[in-house]
Amino acid sequence: MPHGPDRTGNGAAGAAPAPDSFEAEVLALLPSLRRYSRSLTRSDADGEDLLQDCVEKVLTRRGQWRGLNLRGWVLTIMTNLYRNGRRQQANRSFVDIDENDHLPAAETDNDPLQRSRLELALNSLGEDYRVVLMLVVVEGYSYQDVADMLDIPIGTVMSRLSRARQKMTSLLSSDNVVTLRRPR
Repeated sequence: MPHGPDRTGNGAAGAAPAPDSFEAEVLALLPSLRRYSRSLTRSDADGEDLLQDCVEKVLTRRGQWRGLNLRGWVLTIMTNLYRNGRRQQANRSFVDIDENDHLPAAETDNDPLQRSRLELALNSLGEDYRVVLMLVVVEGYSYQDVADMLDIPIGTVMSRLSRARQKMTSLLSSDNVVTLRRPR
């Protein structure tokens, strides 16, 4: 006996994606977004706040998404939220991290010296250089994608990335206990 049209929306060819697919795609981006937010803010707590603000904005502005490159769109929103927050906090005072030496640190499986050296090197980069480095090296975006996200020329992306890499290399190699020699 023939059945009527499928009212669940699951069997029709060319049907619109399930209503929760947008949320599922955003959910799949969370690990990448968390890394990026922490690299921008240089803080786990502030990174989590930025992540939550970004996800909230993405979900409330879902209708503005054009259906292309969700990851790029979300990272652009996060970058803009971060920059807007920095402008608003320009007049506020901050507590230096050294004032929190009395707080216990969580044990990690990683080499704490290497991690702290890497954090110091990353934190010594200017914001523009750190953002480009994180988007290209850690998140894997192409130069053109980063240029589009940050609304800067591709040559600027390339020069900022080059300078960030040079500074990271010099900072990380200058703290070595054993001098590294180049092969002759």
